[in-house]
Amino acid sequence: MSELQPNTGATAIQQPWGTAQGGQALFLCTLQLLGGMRAELTNYGALLVRLLAPDRKGTLEDVVLGHDRPEPYFDHAQSPFFGATVGRCANRIAGGQFSLLGHNYSLARNNGPNALHGGEQGFDQQVWDVRTYLGPDGPCAEFSRLSPDGEEGYPGNLAVQVTYTLTQDQALRIDYEATTDAPTPVNLTHHSYWNLSGDVREDILGHQLTVFADGITPVDASLIPTGSIQPVEGTPFDFREPHPIGEAIDRENEQLRFAGGYDHNFVLRGGPELKPAATLYHATTGRELQVLTTEPGLQVYSGNFLDGQISGKGGRRYGYRSAICLEPQHFPDSPNQPHFPSVILEPGQRFTSRTVYAFKTRGAG
Repeated sequence: MSELQPNTGATAIQQPWGTAQGGQALFLCTLQLLGGMRAELTNYGALLVRLLAPDRKGTLEDVVLGHDRPEPYFDHAQSPFFGATVGRCANRIAGGQFSLLGHNYSLARNNGPNALHGGEQGFDQQVWDVRTYLGPDGPCAEFSRLSPDGEEGYPGNLAVQVTYTLTQDQALRIDYEATTDAPTPVNLTHHSYWNLSGDVREDILGHQLTVFADGITPVDASLIPTGSIQPVEGTPFDFREPHPIGEAIDRENEQLRFAGGYDHNFVLRGGPELKPAATLYHATTGRELQVLTTEPGLQVYSGNFLDGQISGKGGRRYGYRSAICLEPQHFPDSPNQPHFPSVILEPGQRFTSRTVYAFKTRGAG
């Protein structure tokens, strides 16, 4: 166990947390701000287990779905990417295949006819190396691993590092880096399920959502992008101004019908700079989550496949639409859609990406 305590009173603690199926040691890393937020992470899947954020009265509550022990995370039926680092290539790839430099690559078809989130044993199912330390902006947990050539069908040896920092201004910052020895698709994201009420018995339909996007990439019936960009104006996807998530989610609309709600990539405004992607607000508690990213897209998923069968932290069942995912990333199926922003990383290049989940509170009303 290591502990680092600066003058600010922030701490980073790393403790044993059982073993993986292959016998590797698992750790729970706790990043804490003095009198403020706390993040708990594990080196299984480089995932976020728990995030305690204050409401307008200063009461800390957990605002992400997950489990109290590691074993349920080993099974996608019990942990559909709760809090996970997703890769090597996030989101869906049509037909579980892509071509690169004249070679065809086959991936696991783990989502109907398509590949999803890196495969059956993607980054969320891997044991990462981990260290905790005090960074200049706050306590950090740094996860790293080498994804070997051929893992889940992807070419090239990919060295990956994911660093979570709990910053003094009440934000969880995630920095990604990767290098490769052969051309390969790389699309990494964070897959927490958010419920700002702190009580998963309450669904997220009353949360107010803003998305800084003028278009989406519409999908076909298997949720693969058609290749076009559809303006959000006049559709249930228009969150340019804040709206309750549930306001139009059950409206008659082909895109909503295909996904059973929201499960779509929004095309964010701006370039590769750190920029606003979304704001989520829960009026009762006053919690506001601001999402910023350097990525071009944001996948918004409204928990449509949660059905009450999963028992999570404290034995609470995770019901229909009891959380929302806000996943900054490149567009789905990018390896097969050359006019989308490229996800191909070349030898000699360094992949970098940053996502920030920043918390604030608002007064009553």
